[in-house]
Amino acid sequence: MTTAKILIIDDEPSIHTVLSAYLNAEGYDFRSANDGRAGLALALSYQPDIIVLDVMLPEMDGLEVLANLRRGSSVYVIMLTARSEETDKIVGLSVGADDYLTKPFSPRELIARIKAALRRLQNTTSADQGNILNFKNVRIDTGARRVWVSEKNIDLTSIEFDLLLTLAQHQGMVLTREQLLEKVWGYNYFGDSRVVDVHIGHIRQKLGLDSVIETVRGVGYRFEDK
Repeated sequence: MTTAKILIIDDEPSIHTVLSAYLNAEGYDFRSANDGRAGLALALSYQPDIIVLDVMLPEMDGLEVLANLRRGSSVYVIMLTARSEETDKIVGLSVGADDYLTKPFSPRELIARIKAALRRLQNTTSADQGNILNFKNVRIDTGARRVWVSEKNIDLTSIEFDLLLTLAQHQGMVLTREQLLEKVWGYNYFGDSRVVDVHIGHIRQKLGLDSVIETVRGVGYRFEDK
């Protein structure tokens, strides 16, 4: 098994110092950048498995870095924000972040999320290479990690694909936000479950089929495409 590659993009020296100690202890291969422009260049050359990306950065802010990355990469991105306002978190997720943490944060919590994301990525790599799920409007190839709607290929991020696949594998069942967080993100999530809502919104928009993923008010979501 290859060593996981982690990239930290943050302009606070104390963040680099603390996270370096934790990442070294876990045996990860990691790199660091102090500004957005350098971070984007390093992300493209280093090809990390996970990027920890601060929103407020010199040269190029984190949202612009992420927008540039998402033009051709589905790398798992955990955003860091110094602000706790709901809009700040949602904007980051809307641009394409997979998860977020609000500063100040526990380094142990960040490492736990990194480990969970790596487990999910490892499970993805070892998934069945030939399983195709066919529904009325949607077709999902679990091995190639591709989705079609009426023979049109739909471009989903890694987390969006896993979220759609989890719902599709439980067609007709209602899954709560907490269940989806555990199944897709891979850890017991004690923060804002809005992260699920935002990604569901992205999937609906890309599929163009609002009715395929139903909202069960006060409970969660259900995939229904018969």
